[in-house]
Amino acid sequence: MPDISVTTSNHNNALVIQGLCKHFVGLRALDGVSLTLSRGEILGLIGPNGSGKTTLINVVTGLLPATSGHVFVDGLEITNKKPYQIAHAGLARTFQTIRLFRELTVLENVEVAAVSFGLSRLQARKRALEVLEEIGIVRWAEMRAGALPYGLERRVEVARALATQPKFLFLDEPAAGLNEEESEELLQTLMSIPERKNLGMLIVEHDMHLIMRLCHRLHVLNYGKTIGEGAPEEVRRIPAVVQAYLGKSAAGG
Repeated sequence: MPDISVTTSNHNNALVIQGLCKHFVGLRALDGVSLTLSRGEILGLIGPNGSGKTTLINVVTGLLPATSGHVFVDGLEITNKKPYQIAHAGLARTFQTIRLFRELTVLENVEVAAVSFGLSRLQARKRALEVLEEIGIVRWAEMRAGALPYGLERRVEVARALATQPKFLFLDEPAAGLNEEESEELLQTLMSIPERKNLGMLIVEHDMHLIMRLCHRLHVLNYGKTIGEGAPEEVRRIPAVVQAYLGKSAAGG
């Protein structure tokens, strides 16, 4: 197994991305993106479709190799490591497309994630029940995942990621397809997780009402480059962000 113990001196308790680039033939999907995510923080990654948001998640979590740049978790370099190594270094993620085992129960779906990180079946069941209780869906523990309403499927995906006890959690459009009530329930679920679990959360989402209420900071991409970052109220007034993504109404103009 390749070593993941390369260290840096000043990146403890943070996910640090430095100058990350991903080039496809004729396309720079990521062009020198740098950002930092601390424990207990919620960072929103926003931008127009095709701006590089999901590509960034895929490169950081090892599904795609970086062309150049570096990624560190608590001072350990994980750039271009295997996805399982990156997961064991403390990164968990959800996907735009739900990937539940539809014939298993909700509880079994979350147990599988915990078992994959070395827990016994008994330990995994205990952790799974704790996570389901924390995010408010333990009442559906014995329901087959394929029979769940769509909004609950999204929350089971989050529960599976949390069952691995990550240091940093990436959520790729967790509110996609949710109605207003489901989106509000998701917001209330996510809001307390980073402080309670001592993890950093990066969320990609187009629901700007949710993003503005949930996130401590925003990082905005367009054509693979950073065009703005800062507190939500600051970012919504950056001219380049307004022009590329938010529009005048979101900026209050």
